[in-house]
Amino acid sequence: MRPLTRDSLKKGAAALARKDPALGRWIRLIGPLDFRPRPGRFHSLCRAIISQQLSAAAARSIHGRFIRLFTPTRRPTPRRLLDIRPRRLKRCGLSEKKVLYLRELARAFEGGPLRRRRFANMENEKVIELLIPLPGIGRWTAEMFLIFCLGRPDIFSMGDLALRTGIQRVAGRKLSDEKVIERSRGWSPWRTVACLYLWKISHWEGEPAE
Repeated sequence: MRPLTRDSLKKGAAALARKDPALGRWIRLIGPLDFRPRPGRFHSLCRAIISQQLSAAAARSIHGRFIRLFTPTRRPTPRRLLDIRPRRLKRCGLSEKKVLYLRELARAFEGGPLRRRRFANMENEKVIELLIPLPGIGRWTAEMFLIFCLGRPDIFSMGDLALRTGIQRVAGRKLSDEKVIERSRGWSPWRTVACLYLWKISHWEGEPAE
């Protein structure tokens, strides 16, 4: 399955602006997206686990300390993570549970169900089904992996609070779950592009789109 590219981001943004005029006003205000899928399947899932239930700033800080454990490359690998003592991982600011989750993830890549998996050829739901049995990985984490690592173009995460905030700003009112689902379906096959804009909208501090 083809990941998002600079050209497909532009194509998706134009399609969304036509489909949803209210979202289109925000798209024109924000402008083109600067997004590239992150390389490294294992590292991306580590980052998603680290980011769970944290602010963006806190997640960046802990992740920065985490990758410094993997000098000189700063690229985590399953084997190297398993060689690091749990107490050193905790000193990065990770909870005991997250340390456990990261080590279980490393084992899954090292010799378990994720060893030599070719995610690029798998359907979205198949990827989710493969990941969520692992400790600490729920649907939200799997969806973030699909977006930020695999660059899948048509993902929408109902469990993401910032996305809900962004939708409310676009709509100008609070929407029920049913209305959110209905509106997001209208953005297909570019729901990931909508998500990227909605995250920006949720934190927008300038004048709102009119």
